[in-house]
Amino acid sequence: MEKLSPEKAAEMLRRGGMNVSVAQAVIVLEFLRKLADIVVSNYLDRHW
Repeated sequence: MEKLSPEKAAEMLRRGGMNVSVAQAVIVLEFLRKLADIVVSNYLDRHW
């Protein structure tokens, strides 16, 4: 699976009405990846 680039994320956020820089998009993507890891880990802990 291909990772979303910070440039693409910034563009998507701009289209959604949020004006963010590429540097800010990097931070958002890092946060979302950590959050996804936590959610998957919690799911697996409960269902395995």
